Amino acid sequence: MQREQISVFDIFKIGIGPSSSHTLGPWRAAQQFVLSLQQKGVLELVEQVKILLYGSLAKTGRGHGTDIAILLGLSGDDPVTFEVDQVGPKTDDIRNSHKLVLGGEKEVVFNAEDDLLFLFSESLPYHPNAVTFQAFLSDGTAVSETYYSIGGGFVVKDGGDNDQSKLEVDLPFPIDTANNLLHWCMKTGLKISEVVMENELAWRSERETQQGLNNIFTALKECIYRGCHTRGTLPGGLNVDRRAAALNKRLIGNRTYSNFDEWVTAIRSTGESFKNILDWVSCFALAVNEENASFGRVVTAPTNGAAGVIPAVLAYYIVFCDGYTNERIVQFLLTASEIGSIFKKGATISAAMGGCQAEIGVSSAMAAAALTECLGGTQRQAMMAAEIAMEHHLGLTCDPIGGLVQVPCIERNTMGAIKAITASQLALQTNPDNAKVSLDAVVKTMWQTALDMNSKYKETSDGGLAINIPISLPEC
Repeated sequence: MQREQISVFDIFKIGIGPSSSHTLGPWRAAQQFVLSLQQKGVLELVEQVKILLYGSLAKTGRGHGTDIAILLGLSGDDPVTFEVDQVGPKTDDIRNSHKLVLGGEKEVVFNAEDDLLFLFSESLPYHPNAVTFQAFLSDGTAVSETYYSIGGGFVVKDGGDNDQSKLEVDLPFPIDTANNLLHWCMKTGLKISEVVMENELAWRSERETQQGLNNIFTALKECIYRGCHTRGTLPGGLNVDRRAAALNKRLIGNRTYSNFDEWVTAIRSTGESFKNILDWVSCFALAVNEENASFGRVVTAPTNGAAGVIPAVLAYYIVFCDGYTNERIVQFLLTASEIGSIFKKGATISAAMGGCQAEIGVSSAMAAAALTECLGGTQRQAMMAAEIAMEHHLGLTCDPIGGLVQVPCIERNTMGAIKAITASQLALQTNPDNAKVSLDAVVKTMWQTALDMNSKYKETSDGGLAINIPISLPEC
């Protein structure tokens, strides 16, 4: 049986919000479908396309921007490079003109109301996040392909391969479980981040990996900085005010700065009281997820809905723990990615499969382990921190109000970040020999909990806060 090989760049992917499973995944699926048409040599024969959304993609697709992502993906735009301020104008033009240019090459007539269907009462068996693309050709035939967005931007084609598939390589340290990871760490004496780097070398050079991680960090810090300096109201109709910018202004006072590095220096000068640090960590997390909710550019960590936890804890490490060096940032990201990979292999990182424990819980575990290693903790203490963080997210439901990645999603990122820091501190002050719960045990428990969880708590907006908060959203 082929092992699932997951790279750090599968866990951390640059894209556009608000959801990795409902926005980034469908976007990638749409791109793959166009590529498939090109490879089959039939793109120029297409006269009409239809898109069918099933399960969770249908129920919360509008709130998550699934329709928007698919239109951009079919148009040939890429979420890594597409200008975020053009998301609305371009998709509005497609809807108003009733024209869609597939892959930027083949123009077809497109009516969103008739050709992009939300099948609220239908689901496909493999995964709740399913989309079928149909292309009708001038020769009277049709091409139909179904894709599943399985969380974190990962996409699986029905009867085909994952869009994240890479050339299978011989990893020096194959890892499926935390016990595997611990085995290699103990055998080699390497840190978790060093084991991960050795595996990454099977795909690319160390320089290329470090450069890629530098690009990830650049996207993270730009997102934090932008979110902390942008005011306004989040889109979607809930009329949620952005809070990060006002909080940043209140905390920073009259201190002046003109870029991220000067901002870090200014933040340090605000002091290191518990309350001040707590406020700043919350500010960092709010900033990222407000950007995410506004169709801004974010990094899956491991998902968009949980995108604020890793950067908030990393920013805490940079600002308050003297962690602002390239080497330490790379170490943080490598360690975090391996914990995310273990959860994906042993459970899920999809809220549609496991509730919010699979997103905020996993991101908190990732951040806790990374912070612990970077603060000098042992490999076992880092894994203990990850276990503690997840243990106290078990059973967390995904119940977004109005199907929007806003309430309670944004605040949950602040809580996940604080829990990660707390879990790290507990692990650093504890002998892991005395731990009663292993990381593998909590991964197994999370998956069992996911299987037992009612579907109304799995990103469908059919239960929890989503049905107990009276709202009136505009018709989409």
